[in-house]
Amino acid sequence: MCGIVGCILDKKVAPTIIESIKKLEYRGYDSVGIATVTDTINVKKGSGKIKEVDDEIKLTDIDGNIGIAHVRWATHGNPTKENAHPHCDCDNKISVVHNGIIENFKELRQELIQEGHIFKSETDTEVIPHLIEKFMKEGNDLLKSTQLAIKKLIGSYALAVISTEEPDKIIGARNESPLIVGVSDNGNFLASDVPAILNETRKVIYLEDKEIIQLEKDKVTIMDINLNPLEKEIKTIDWNPEMAEKDGYDHFMLKEIFEEPQVIKDTLFESEKIKEIVSKFKNFNRIYFVACGTSYHASLVGEYLIETQLGIPTEVILASEFEYFQKTLDDHTLVIFITQSGETADTIKALKVAKPVSETLAIVNVVGSSITREAHHVIYTRAGPEIGVAATKTYLSQLICIYLLVAHLGENEELIEKLHSIHELSLESFDREEEIKKIAKRYKSAKDFFYIGRGFNYPTALEGALKLKEITYIHAEGYPAGELKHGPLALIEEGIPVVGILPPGASYAKTFNNLQEIRARGANMILLGAENDTQIDDVEDKLLFNSTIDEIIAPLLYIIDLQLLSYHISVEKSIDPDKPKNLAKSVTVV
Repeated sequence: MCGIVGCILDKKVAPTIIESIKKLEYRGYDSVGIATVTDTINVKKGSGKIKEVDDEIKLTDIDGNIGIAHVRWATHGNPTKENAHPHCDCDNKISVVHNGIIENFKELRQELIQEGHIFKSETDTEVIPHLIEKFMKEGNDLLKSTQLAIKKLIGSYALAVISTEEPDKIIGARNESPLIVGVSDNGNFLASDVPAILNETRKVIYLEDKEIIQLEKDKVTIMDINLNPLEKEIKTIDWNPEMAEKDGYDHFMLKEIFEEPQVIKDTLFESEKIKEIVSKFKNFNRIYFVACGTSYHASLVGEYLIETQLGIPTEVILASEFEYFQKTLDDHTLVIFITQSGETADTIKALKVAKPVSETLAIVNVVGSSITREAHHVIYTRAGPEIGVAATKTYLSQLICIYLLVAHLGENEELIEKLHSIHELSLESFDREEEIKKIAKRYKSAKDFFYIGRGFNYPTALEGALKLKEITYIHAEGYPAGELKHGPLALIEEGIPVVGILPPGASYAKTFNNLQEIRARGANMILLGAENDTQIDDVEDKLLFNSTIDEIIAPLLYIIDLQLLSYHISVEKSIDPDKPKNLAKSVTVV
Protein backbone atom coordinates (compact mmCIF):
# COMPACT_ATOMS: atom_id res chain seq x y z
CA MET A 1 0.00 0.00 0.00
CA CYS A 2 1.98 3.04 1.27
CA GLY A 3 1.05 6.68 0.74
CA ILE A 4 2.87 9.39 -1.19
CA VAL A 5 2.47 13.15 -1.51
CA GLY A 6 4.32 15.71 -3.57
CA CYS A 7 3.63 19.41 -3.96
CA ILE A 8 4.98 22.68 -5.33
CA LEU A 9 3.97 25.88 -3.53
CA ASP A 10 5.09 29.51 -3.33
CA LYS A 11 5.97 29.03 0.34
CA LYS A 12 7.76 26.57 2.60
CA VAL A 13 6.26 23.23 1.69
CA ALA A 14 7.04 21.00 4.70
CA PRO A 15 4.11 21.98 6.99
CA THR A 16 1.59 21.43 4.18
CA ILE A 17 3.13 18.18 3.01
CA ILE A 18 3.31 16.64 6.50
CA GLU A 19 -0.33 17.52 7.17
CA SER A 20 -1.16 15.92 3.82
CA ILE A 21 0.76 12.71 4.48
CA LYS A 22 -0.97 12.35 7.86
CA LYS A 23 -4.21 11.86 5.93
CA LEU A 24 -2.65 8.78 4.32
CA GLU A 25 -1.36 7.09 7.45
CA TYR A 26 -4.13 4.50 7.13
CA ARG A 27 -2.16 3.26 4.10
CA GLY A 28 0.99 2.59 6.12
CA TYR A 29 2.49 3.36 9.47
CA ASP A 30 5.87 1.62 9.58
CA SER A 31 7.92 4.71 8.74
CA VAL A 32 7.66 8.19 7.29
CA GLY A 33 9.93 10.58 5.43
CA ILE A 34 10.10 13.87 3.55
CA ALA A 35 12.50 15.34 0.99
CA THR A 36 12.64 18.92 -0.31
CA VAL A 37 14.77 20.76 -2.86
CA THR A 38 16.84 23.86 -2.18
CA ASP A 39 20.39 23.93 -3.51
CA THR A 40 20.55 20.35 -2.25
CA ILE A 41 18.19 17.47 -1.43
CA ASN A 42 17.06 17.77 2.19
CA VAL A 43 15.80 14.54 3.73
CA LYS A 44 14.25 13.70 7.10
CA LYS A 45 12.88 10.26 7.83
CA GLY A 46 12.50 7.63 10.52
CA SER A 47 10.73 4.41 11.52
CA GLY A 48 7.49 4.52 13.42
CA LYS A 49 4.22 6.40 13.16
CA ILE A 50 4.21 9.98 11.91
CA LYS A 51 3.69 11.55 15.33
CA GLU A 52 6.51 9.48 16.86
CA VAL A 53 8.96 10.43 14.11
CA ASP A 54 7.85 14.07 14.07
CA ASP A 55 8.25 14.37 17.83
CA GLU A 56 11.81 13.06 17.50
CA ILE A 57 13.17 14.84 14.42
CA LYS A 58 10.67 17.64 13.62
CA LEU A 59 9.67 16.72 10.07
CA THR A 60 8.37 20.22 9.28
CA ASP A 61 11.68 21.85 10.19
CA ILE A 62 13.04 21.62 6.64
CA ASP A 63 13.31 24.34 3.97
CA GLY A 64 12.18 24.27 0.35
CA ASN A 65 9.09 25.09 -1.73
CA ILE A 66 9.07 21.74 -3.55
CA GLY A 67 8.84 18.44 -1.71
CA ILE A 68 7.77 14.81 -1.63
CA ALA A 69 6.78 12.64 1.33
CA HIS A 70 5.96 9.01 2.02
CA VAL A 71 4.34 6.88 4.68
CA ARG A 72 5.38 3.25 4.36
CA TRP A 73 3.80 -0.16 4.59
CA ALA A 74 6.94 -2.27 4.36
CA THR A 75 7.28 -4.81 1.55
CA HIS A 76 11.01 -5.20 0.82
CA GLY A 77 13.16 -4.64 3.89
CA ASN A 78 12.24 -4.18 7.53
CA PRO A 79 10.63 -0.92 8.75
CA THR A 80 13.89 0.85 9.63
CA LYS A 81 15.14 4.39 9.06
CA GLU A 82 17.45 3.13 6.29
CA ASN A 83 14.55 1.51 4.45
CA ALA A 84 12.19 4.46 4.93
CA HIS A 85 11.47 6.63 1.89
CA PRO A 86 12.52 8.95 0.27
CA HIS A 87 15.54 7.25 -1.33
CA CYS A 88 18.35 9.10 -3.11
CA ASP A 89 21.00 8.47 -5.75
CA CYS A 90 24.74 8.25 -5.12
CA ASP A 91 25.31 12.03 -5.36
CA ASN A 92 22.23 13.03 -3.32
CA LYS A 93 20.89 15.00 -6.28
CA ILE A 94 17.77 12.89 -6.92
CA SER A 95 15.12 11.75 -4.47
CA VAL A 96 12.23 9.33 -5.03
CA VAL A 97 9.16 8.09 -3.16
CA HIS A 98 7.40 4.99 -4.46
CA ASN A 99 4.35 2.80 -3.87
CA GLY A 100 4.17 -0.68 -5.36
CA ILE A 101 6.48 -3.60 -5.94
CA ILE A 102 9.37 -3.67 -8.43
CA GLU A 103 9.45 -7.32 -9.41
CA ASN A 104 12.84 -7.24 -11.15
CA PHE A 105 14.64 -5.05 -8.61
CA LYS A 106 17.25 -7.70 -7.75
CA GLU A 107 18.49 -7.91 -11.32
CA LEU A 108 18.49 -4.12 -11.71
CA ARG A 109 20.25 -3.65 -8.39
CA GLN A 110 22.99 -6.09 -9.36
CA GLU A 111 23.54 -4.35 -12.71
CA LEU A 112 23.78 -0.96 -11.00
CA ILE A 113 26.19 -2.22 -8.34
CA GLN A 114 28.43 -3.59 -11.09
CA GLU A 115 28.38 -0.10 -12.65
CA GLY A 116 29.57 1.41 -9.35
CA HIS A 117 26.34 2.52 -7.69
CA ILE A 118 26.21 2.29 -3.90
CA PHE A 119 23.01 1.20 -2.18
CA LYS A 120 22.04 2.06 1.39
CA SER A 121 18.79 0.13 1.88
CA GLU A 122 17.18 -3.27 1.33
CA THR A 123 14.26 -1.83 -0.62
CA ASP A 124 13.18 -2.43 -4.19
CA THR A 125 12.54 1.33 -4.51
CA GLU A 126 16.18 2.37 -4.30
CA VAL A 127 16.92 1.11 -7.81
CA ILE A 128 14.74 3.93 -9.18
CA PRO A 129 16.85 6.97 -8.18
CA HIS A 130 19.99 5.12 -9.28
CA LEU A 131 18.48 4.37 -12.68
CA ILE A 132 17.45 8.00 -13.08
CA GLU A 133 20.95 9.09 -12.01
CA LYS A 134 22.44 6.80 -14.65
CA PHE A 135 20.32 8.25 -17.45
CA MET A 136 20.85 11.88 -16.36
CA LYS A 137 24.60 11.34 -16.46
CA GLU A 138 24.14 10.21 -20.07
CA GLY A 139 22.82 13.71 -20.87
CA ASN A 140 19.03 13.31 -20.47
CA ASP A 141 16.83 15.70 -18.51
CA LEU A 142 14.83 14.59 -15.44
CA LEU A 143 11.66 13.80 -17.39
CA LYS A 144 13.40 11.70 -20.04
CA SER A 145 15.56 9.95 -17.45
CA THR A 146 12.50 9.01 -15.40
CA GLN A 147 10.80 7.70 -18.54
CA LEU A 148 13.83 5.57 -19.42
CA ALA A 149 14.00 4.30 -15.84
CA ILE A 150 10.37 3.19 -15.61
CA LYS A 151 10.65 1.42 -18.95
CA LYS A 152 13.13 -0.91 -17.24
CA LEU A 153 10.81 -1.64 -14.31
CA ILE A 154 8.67 -4.76 -14.10
CA GLY A 155 5.90 -4.57 -11.53
CA SER A 156 3.72 -1.86 -10.01
CA TYR A 157 4.65 1.70 -9.18
CA ALA A 158 3.36 5.13 -8.32
CA LEU A 159 6.30 7.44 -7.85
CA ALA A 160 7.35 11.05 -7.44
CA VAL A 161 10.84 12.33 -8.28
CA ILE A 162 12.68 15.56 -7.48
CA SER A 163 16.20 16.68 -8.40
CA THR A 164 18.57 19.55 -7.66
CA GLU A 165 19.33 19.64 -11.39
CA GLU A 166 15.75 20.80 -12.11
CA PRO A 167 14.52 22.22 -8.80
CA ASP A 168 11.30 23.68 -10.18
CA LYS A 169 9.42 20.45 -10.97
CA ILE A 170 8.26 17.04 -9.77
CA ILE A 171 8.04 14.08 -12.14
CA GLY A 172 5.45 11.42 -11.40
CA ALA A 173 4.41 8.13 -13.00
CA ARG A 174 2.02 5.29 -12.29
CA ASN A 175 1.41 1.68 -13.22
CA GLU A 176 -0.98 -0.54 -11.25
CA SER A 177 -0.71 1.71 -8.21
CA PRO A 178 -2.89 4.81 -7.74
CA LEU A 179 -1.64 8.34 -8.34
CA ILE A 180 -3.69 11.51 -8.63
CA VAL A 181 -3.00 15.18 -9.35
CA GLY A 182 -4.45 18.03 -7.31
CA VAL A 183 -4.76 21.41 -9.03
CA SER A 184 -5.06 24.66 -7.06
CA ASP A 185 -4.40 28.39 -7.40
CA ASN A 186 -1.68 28.13 -4.75
CA GLY A 187 0.30 25.30 -6.33
CA ASN A 188 -0.08 21.73 -7.56
CA PHE A 189 -0.04 18.34 -5.87
CA LEU A 190 0.61 14.67 -6.43
CA ALA A 191 -0.79 12.03 -4.09
CA SER A 192 -1.66 8.38 -3.95
CA ASP A 193 -5.15 9.12 -2.58
CA VAL A 194 -7.65 11.98 -2.43
CA PRO A 195 -7.57 12.44 1.39
CA ALA A 196 -4.04 13.84 1.22
CA ILE A 197 -5.07 16.91 -0.76
CA LEU A 198 -8.68 17.45 0.23
CA ASN A 199 -7.85 20.33 2.58
CA GLU A 200 -5.88 22.08 -0.20
CA THR A 201 -8.01 21.47 -3.29
CA ARG A 202 -10.99 19.51 -4.52
CA LYS A 203 -9.92 19.63 -8.17
CA VAL A 204 -8.39 16.30 -9.13
CA ILE A 205 -7.00 14.57 -12.21
CA TYR A 206 -6.86 10.76 -12.10
CA LEU A 207 -3.83 9.24 -13.78
CA GLU A 208 -4.05 5.91 -15.60
CA ASP A 209 -1.48 3.14 -15.96
CA LYS A 210 1.65 3.97 -17.96
CA GLU A 211 1.07 7.72 -17.68
CA ILE A 212 3.75 10.25 -16.68
CA ILE A 213 3.29 13.72 -15.24
CA GLN A 214 5.50 16.79 -15.03
CA LEU A 215 4.33 19.00 -12.19
CA GLU A 216 5.27 22.67 -12.00
CA LYS A 217 3.85 25.42 -9.77
CA ASP A 218 1.60 26.86 -12.47
CA LYS A 219 1.50 24.01 -14.95
CA VAL A 220 0.58 20.33 -15.14
CA THR A 221 1.69 18.26 -18.15
CA ILE A 222 0.43 14.69 -18.48
CA MET A 223 1.92 12.29 -21.02
CA ASP A 224 1.77 8.68 -22.09
CA ILE A 225 4.74 6.35 -21.63
CA ASN A 226 6.31 7.73 -24.82
CA LEU A 227 5.97 11.34 -23.57
CA ASN A 228 3.14 12.24 -25.96
CA PRO A 229 0.94 14.92 -24.29
CA LEU A 230 -2.54 13.86 -23.12
CA GLU A 231 -5.71 15.83 -22.42
CA LYS A 232 -7.18 14.86 -19.05
CA GLU A 233 -10.43 15.88 -17.38
CA ILE A 234 -10.29 17.78 -14.08
CA LYS A 235 -12.89 16.41 -11.68
CA THR A 236 -14.32 18.09 -8.59
CA ILE A 237 -14.43 15.94 -5.45
CA ASP A 238 -17.43 16.38 -3.17
CA TRP A 239 -16.45 13.80 -0.53
CA ASN A 240 -15.96 14.74 3.09
CA PRO A 241 -12.55 13.82 4.60
CA GLU A 242 -13.77 10.53 6.13
CA MET A 243 -15.31 9.42 2.84
CA ALA A 244 -12.08 10.32 1.08
CA GLU A 245 -10.03 8.01 3.31
CA LYS A 246 -12.38 5.25 2.23
CA ASP A 247 -11.94 6.19 -1.43
CA GLY A 248 -15.66 6.94 -1.66
CA TYR A 249 -16.76 3.60 -0.22
CA ASP A 250 -19.15 3.70 2.73
CA HIS A 251 -16.89 1.50 4.87
CA PHE A 252 -13.29 0.32 4.95
CA MET A 253 -14.49 -3.29 4.82
CA LEU A 254 -16.15 -2.77 1.46
CA LYS A 255 -13.13 -0.89 0.15
CA GLU A 256 -10.87 -3.74 1.26
CA ILE A 257 -13.07 -6.37 -0.40
CA PHE A 258 -12.87 -4.40 -3.64
CA GLU A 259 -9.07 -4.30 -3.29
CA GLU A 260 -8.87 -8.10 -3.35
CA PRO A 261 -8.20 -8.48 -7.10
CA GLN A 262 -5.14 -6.22 -6.74
CA VAL A 263 -4.08 -8.07 -3.58
CA ILE A 264 -4.16 -11.32 -5.56
CA LYS A 265 -1.83 -9.83 -8.18
CA ASP A 266 0.51 -8.36 -5.57
CA THR A 267 0.75 -11.56 -3.53
CA LEU A 268 1.49 -13.66 -6.62
CA PHE A 269 4.71 -11.63 -6.86
CA GLU A 270 5.90 -13.74 -3.89
CA SER A 271 6.05 -16.86 -6.05
CA GLU A 272 9.81 -16.76 -6.66
CA LYS A 273 10.54 -16.01 -3.01
CA ILE A 274 8.42 -19.00 -1.98
CA LYS A 275 10.19 -21.18 -4.53
CA GLU A 276 13.52 -20.09 -3.01
CA ILE A 277 12.33 -20.97 0.51
CA VAL A 278 11.08 -24.37 -0.64
CA SER A 279 14.48 -25.13 -2.18
CA LYS A 280 16.01 -24.89 1.31
CA PHE A 281 13.58 -27.30 2.96
CA LYS A 282 14.56 -30.78 4.07
CA ASN A 283 12.15 -33.70 3.62
CA PHE A 284 9.38 -33.33 6.19
CA ASN A 285 7.25 -36.23 7.35
CA ARG A 286 4.70 -34.00 9.09
CA ILE A 287 3.41 -30.44 8.80
CA TYR A 288 1.57 -28.39 11.39
CA PHE A 289 -0.33 -25.16 10.78
CA VAL A 290 -0.73 -22.91 13.82
CA ALA A 291 -3.16 -20.00 13.72
CA CYS A 292 -6.20 -18.25 15.22
CA GLY A 293 -9.54 -17.07 13.83
CA THR A 294 -9.61 -16.36 10.10
CA SER A 295 -5.98 -17.49 9.76
CA TYR A 296 -7.06 -20.85 11.21
CA HIS A 297 -9.56 -21.24 8.38
CA ALA A 298 -6.89 -20.41 5.80
CA SER A 299 -4.73 -23.08 7.45
CA LEU A 300 -7.52 -25.66 7.07
CA VAL A 301 -7.49 -25.05 3.31
CA GLY A 302 -3.73 -25.63 3.49
CA GLU A 303 -4.27 -28.95 5.24
CA TYR A 304 -6.59 -30.20 2.48
CA LEU A 305 -4.18 -29.00 -0.20
CA ILE A 306 -1.06 -30.56 1.31
CA GLU A 307 -2.63 -33.92 2.10
CA THR A 308 -4.38 -34.28 -1.28
CA GLN A 309 -1.63 -32.84 -3.47
CA LEU A 310 1.53 -33.87 -1.57
CA GLY A 311 0.48 -36.75 0.69
CA ILE A 312 2.24 -35.29 3.75
CA PRO A 313 0.34 -35.78 7.05
CA THR A 314 -0.83 -32.31 8.11
CA GLU A 315 -2.69 -30.95 11.11
CA VAL A 316 -4.08 -27.53 11.97
CA ILE A 317 -3.82 -26.47 15.60
CA LEU A 318 -5.28 -23.42 17.28
CA ALA A 319 -2.38 -21.35 18.59
CA SER A 320 -3.84 -21.29 22.10
CA GLU A 321 -3.85 -25.12 22.13
CA PHE A 322 -0.39 -25.68 20.64
CA GLU A 323 1.47 -26.22 23.90
CA TYR A 324 -0.40 -29.51 24.37
CA PHE A 325 1.15 -30.86 21.15
CA GLN A 326 4.78 -29.92 21.79
CA LYS A 327 5.91 -33.48 22.57
CA THR A 328 5.00 -34.50 19.01
CA LEU A 329 7.54 -32.09 17.47
CA ASP A 330 10.81 -33.24 15.94
CA ASP A 331 13.37 -32.06 13.39
CA HIS A 332 11.40 -33.61 10.52
CA THR A 333 8.35 -31.46 11.26
CA LEU A 334 7.58 -28.15 9.53
CA VAL A 335 5.46 -25.77 11.60
CA ILE A 336 3.71 -23.00 9.65
CA PHE A 337 2.46 -19.99 11.59
CA ILE A 338 -0.16 -17.78 9.94
CA THR A 339 -1.00 -14.35 11.33
CA GLN A 340 -2.04 -11.07 9.74
CA SER A 341 -0.38 -8.81 12.29
CA GLY A 342 2.61 -10.93 13.27
CA GLU A 343 1.89 -9.84 16.83
CA THR A 344 -0.79 -12.34 17.90
CA ALA A 345 0.19 -13.33 21.44
CA ASP A 346 -0.88 -16.99 21.29
CA THR A 347 0.90 -17.49 17.97
CA ILE A 348 4.13 -15.91 19.24
CA LYS A 349 4.04 -18.19 22.28
CA ALA A 350 3.53 -21.24 20.04
CA LEU A 351 6.42 -20.22 17.79
CA LYS A 352 8.76 -20.05 20.77
CA VAL A 353 7.73 -23.60 21.67
CA ALA A 354 8.30 -24.96 18.15
CA LYS A 355 11.46 -23.14 17.05
CA PRO A 356 14.04 -25.02 19.16
CA VAL A 357 12.79 -28.38 17.86
CA SER A 358 11.31 -27.99 14.38
CA GLU A 359 11.71 -25.86 11.27
CA THR A 360 9.39 -22.86 11.32
CA LEU A 361 7.77 -20.81 8.57
CA ALA A 362 5.69 -17.66 9.11
CA ILE A 363 3.08 -16.32 6.68
CA VAL A 364 2.58 -12.71 7.79
CA ASN A 365 1.22 -9.42 6.46
CA VAL A 366 3.34 -7.00 8.52
CA VAL A 367 7.04 -6.73 7.67
CA GLY A 368 9.28 -6.52 10.73
CA SER A 369 6.61 -7.76 13.16
CA SER A 370 7.59 -9.97 16.11
CA ILE A 371 6.91 -13.29 14.40
CA THR A 372 8.96 -12.36 11.32
CA ARG A 373 11.97 -11.86 13.57
CA GLU A 374 11.56 -15.26 15.23
CA ALA A 375 10.69 -17.71 12.44
CA HIS A 376 13.33 -19.52 10.36
CA HIS A 377 11.55 -18.56 7.12
CA VAL A 378 9.04 -15.81 6.29
CA ILE A 379 6.54 -15.39 3.46
CA TYR A 380 4.87 -11.99 3.25
CA THR A 381 1.31 -11.59 2.15
CA ARG A 382 0.91 -8.41 0.14
CA ALA A 383 -2.44 -7.16 1.37
CA GLY A 384 -1.35 -3.79 2.71
CA PRO A 385 -2.96 -2.28 5.81
CA GLU A 386 -6.37 -3.68 6.67
CA ILE A 387 -8.46 -1.21 8.67
CA GLY A 388 -11.70 -3.18 8.99
CA VAL A 389 -11.63 -5.49 12.03
CA ALA A 390 -13.12 -8.42 10.09
CA ALA A 391 -10.36 -9.88 7.91
CA THR A 392 -11.13 -9.93 4.19
CA LYS A 393 -8.23 -9.21 1.85
CA THR A 394 -5.68 -10.57 4.33
CA TYR A 395 -7.48 -13.94 4.31
CA LEU A 396 -7.33 -14.09 0.54
CA SER A 397 -3.64 -13.16 0.49
CA GLN A 398 -2.91 -15.89 3.06
CA LEU A 399 -4.64 -18.41 0.81
CA ILE A 400 -2.61 -17.29 -2.22
CA CYS A 401 0.61 -17.82 -0.25
CA ILE A 402 -0.52 -21.29 0.89
CA TYR A 403 -1.45 -22.31 -2.66
CA LEU A 404 1.91 -21.06 -3.98
CA LEU A 405 3.72 -22.95 -1.22
CA VAL A 406 1.94 -26.21 -2.09
CA ALA A 407 2.45 -25.67 -5.82
CA HIS A 408 6.21 -25.19 -5.40
CA LEU A 409 6.54 -28.07 -2.92
CA GLY A 410 4.89 -30.33 -5.49
CA GLU A 411 6.44 -28.65 -8.56
CA ASN A 412 2.86 -28.31 -9.79
CA GLU A 413 2.98 -25.98 -12.79
CA GLU A 414 -0.69 -26.57 -13.58
CA LEU A 415 -1.71 -25.20 -10.17
CA ILE A 416 0.57 -22.17 -10.60
CA GLU A 417 -1.04 -21.51 -13.97
CA LYS A 418 -4.49 -21.67 -12.37
CA LEU A 419 -3.42 -19.20 -9.71
CA HIS A 420 -2.48 -16.67 -12.36
CA SER A 421 -6.06 -16.81 -13.70
CA ILE A 422 -7.56 -15.94 -10.31
CA HIS A 423 -7.20 -12.16 -10.67
CA GLU A 424 -9.50 -11.94 -13.70
CA LEU A 425 -11.98 -14.41 -12.24
CA SER A 426 -12.14 -12.48 -8.96
CA LEU A 427 -13.43 -9.39 -10.76
CA GLU A 428 -16.63 -11.29 -11.61
CA SER A 429 -17.68 -11.31 -7.95
CA PHE A 430 -18.51 -7.63 -8.14
CA ASP A 431 -20.89 -8.24 -11.05
CA ARG A 432 -23.00 -10.26 -8.59
CA GLU A 433 -23.17 -7.53 -5.95
CA GLU A 434 -26.71 -6.41 -6.78
CA GLU A 435 -27.97 -9.98 -6.38
CA ILE A 436 -26.04 -10.25 -3.11
CA LYS A 437 -27.74 -7.07 -1.88
CA LYS A 438 -31.17 -8.58 -2.62
CA ILE A 439 -30.28 -11.73 -0.69
CA ALA A 440 -28.98 -9.62 2.20
CA LYS A 441 -32.22 -7.64 2.36
CA ARG A 442 -34.25 -10.87 2.32
CA TYR A 443 -32.39 -12.48 5.23
CA LYS A 444 -31.38 -9.51 7.38
CA SER A 445 -33.79 -10.57 10.15
CA ALA A 446 -32.67 -14.20 10.34
CA LYS A 447 -31.74 -15.47 13.78
CA ASP A 448 -29.57 -18.35 12.54
CA PHE A 449 -27.54 -19.13 9.41
CA PHE A 450 -25.84 -22.36 8.38
CA TYR A 451 -23.01 -22.72 5.87
CA ILE A 452 -22.40 -26.12 4.30
CA GLY A 453 -19.33 -27.27 2.35
CA ARG A 454 -17.28 -30.37 1.77
CA GLY A 455 -13.54 -30.99 1.39
CA PHE A 456 -11.65 -27.90 0.21
CA ASN A 457 -14.78 -25.83 0.72
CA TYR A 458 -15.60 -26.80 4.29
CA PRO A 459 -13.12 -24.12 5.52
CA THR A 460 -14.93 -21.63 3.26
CA ALA A 461 -18.15 -22.50 5.08
CA LEU A 462 -16.43 -21.85 8.41
CA GLU A 463 -15.01 -18.52 7.25
CA GLY A 464 -18.32 -17.43 5.72
CA ALA A 465 -20.05 -18.16 9.02
CA LEU A 466 -17.37 -16.31 10.98
CA LYS A 467 -17.74 -13.19 8.84
CA LEU A 468 -21.48 -13.19 9.45
CA LYS A 469 -21.08 -13.63 13.20
CA GLU A 470 -18.43 -10.91 13.44
CA ILE A 471 -20.25 -8.07 11.72
CA THR A 472 -24.00 -8.87 11.84
CA TYR A 473 -24.26 -10.59 15.26
CA ILE A 474 -26.39 -13.31 13.67
CA HIS A 475 -25.66 -16.79 15.01
CA ALA A 476 -23.97 -18.71 12.19
CA GLU A 477 -22.26 -22.09 11.95
CA GLY A 478 -20.25 -23.81 9.25
CA TYR A 479 -20.52 -27.59 8.88
CA PRO A 480 -19.01 -30.26 6.65
CA ALA A 481 -21.80 -31.56 4.44
CA GLY A 482 -21.21 -35.19 5.40
CA GLU A 483 -21.80 -34.45 9.09
CA LEU A 484 -25.39 -33.24 8.74
CA LYS A 485 -26.94 -36.56 9.77
CA HIS A 486 -24.72 -36.70 12.83
CA GLY A 487 -26.50 -33.87 14.61
CA PRO A 488 -26.73 -30.56 12.70
CA LEU A 489 -29.77 -31.70 10.68
CA ALA A 490 -31.80 -31.48 13.89
CA LEU A 491 -31.37 -27.70 13.76
CA ILE A 492 -32.86 -27.32 10.27
CA GLU A 493 -36.41 -26.00 10.20
CA GLU A 494 -38.80 -24.16 7.91
CA GLY A 495 -37.40 -20.92 6.50
CA ILE A 496 -33.91 -21.10 8.02
CA PRO A 497 -31.26 -19.80 5.57
CA VAL A 498 -28.59 -22.31 4.55
CA VAL A 499 -25.65 -21.31 2.35
CA GLY A 500 -24.50 -24.25 0.22
CA ILE A 501 -21.05 -24.17 -1.38
CA LEU A 502 -21.30 -26.31 -4.50
CA PRO A 503 -18.43 -25.94 -7.02
CA PRO A 504 -17.77 -28.53 -9.72
CA GLY A 505 -15.50 -31.41 -8.76
CA ALA A 506 -15.32 -34.85 -7.19
CA SER A 507 -17.32 -33.74 -4.13
CA TYR A 508 -20.19 -32.23 -6.09
CA ALA A 509 -22.62 -35.17 -6.14
CA LYS A 510 -22.38 -35.93 -2.42
CA THR A 511 -22.65 -32.28 -1.44
CA PHE A 512 -25.63 -31.79 -3.74
CA ASN A 513 -27.44 -34.74 -2.13
CA ASN A 514 -26.70 -33.39 1.36
CA LEU A 515 -28.13 -30.01 0.41
CA GLN A 516 -31.25 -31.69 -0.97
CA GLU A 517 -31.77 -33.27 2.46
CA ILE A 518 -31.69 -29.80 4.00
CA ARG A 519 -34.02 -28.37 1.38
CA ALA A 520 -36.52 -31.17 1.94
CA ARG A 521 -36.83 -29.99 5.55
CA GLY A 522 -37.96 -26.54 4.53
CA ALA A 523 -34.73 -24.57 4.62
CA ASN A 524 -34.22 -21.58 2.34
CA MET A 525 -31.21 -22.37 0.18
CA ILE A 526 -28.59 -19.84 -0.92
CA LEU A 527 -26.37 -21.73 -3.34
CA LEU A 528 -22.92 -20.81 -4.66
CA GLY A 529 -22.16 -22.87 -7.73
CA ALA A 530 -21.20 -23.01 -11.40
CA GLU A 531 -23.11 -21.01 -14.01
CA ASN A 532 -23.68 -24.10 -16.18
CA ASP A 533 -25.15 -26.21 -13.34
CA THR A 534 -28.70 -27.07 -14.49
CA GLN A 535 -29.45 -29.04 -11.31
CA ILE A 536 -29.86 -25.81 -9.35
CA ASP A 537 -32.04 -23.99 -11.85
CA ASP A 538 -35.05 -24.12 -9.51
CA VAL A 539 -33.19 -22.48 -6.59
CA GLU A 540 -34.25 -18.86 -6.24
CA ASP A 541 -31.20 -17.52 -4.35
CA LYS A 542 -28.03 -18.52 -6.12
CA LEU A 543 -24.70 -16.92 -6.99
CA LEU A 544 -23.22 -18.41 -10.13
CA PHE A 545 -19.48 -18.56 -10.83
CA ASN A 546 -17.39 -19.21 -13.92
CA SER A 547 -17.60 -22.95 -14.57
CA THR A 548 -13.79 -23.23 -14.84
CA ILE A 549 -13.56 -22.69 -11.08
CA ASP A 550 -13.29 -26.21 -9.70
CA GLU A 551 -13.46 -27.26 -6.06
CA ILE A 552 -9.68 -26.97 -5.57
CA ILE A 553 -9.45 -23.26 -6.39
CA ALA A 554 -13.00 -22.34 -5.31
CA PRO A 555 -11.82 -21.27 -1.80
CA LEU A 556 -9.96 -18.38 -3.46
CA LEU A 557 -13.07 -17.00 -5.14
CA TYR A 558 -16.29 -18.13 -3.46
CA ILE A 559 -15.25 -16.41 -0.23
CA ILE A 560 -15.45 -12.96 -1.86
CA ASP A 561 -19.21 -13.33 -2.39
CA LEU A 562 -19.64 -14.52 1.19
CA GLN A 563 -17.72 -11.50 2.48
CA LEU A 564 -19.98 -9.23 0.44
CA LEU A 565 -23.07 -11.06 1.75
CA SER A 566 -22.02 -10.51 5.37
CA TYR A 567 -21.15 -6.88 4.64
CA HIS A 568 -24.51 -6.08 3.08
CA ILE A 569 -26.49 -7.85 5.82
CA SER A 570 -24.56 -5.74 8.34
CA VAL A 571 -25.48 -2.57 6.46
CA GLU A 572 -29.13 -3.66 6.24
CA LYS A 573 -29.09 -4.09 10.02
CA SER A 574 -27.55 -0.59 10.48
CA ILE A 575 -24.42 -2.05 12.10
CA ASP A 576 -20.99 -0.52 11.44
CA PRO A 577 -19.07 -3.45 9.83
CA ASP A 578 -15.72 -1.76 10.45
CA LYS A 579 -16.15 -1.77 14.23
CA PRO A 580 -17.89 -4.93 15.45
CA LYS A 581 -18.60 -4.96 19.15
CA ASN A 582 -16.20 -6.68 21.55
CA LEU A 583 -13.55 -7.36 18.87
CA ALA A 584 -10.10 -5.93 18.15
CA LYS A 585 -7.98 -6.10 14.99
CA SER A 586 -5.01 -7.80 16.65
CA VAL A 587 -5.16 -9.93 19.80
CA THR A 588 -1.92 -9.12 21.58
CA VAL A 589 -2.67 -10.69 24.96
CA VAL A 590 -3.02 -14.40 25.75
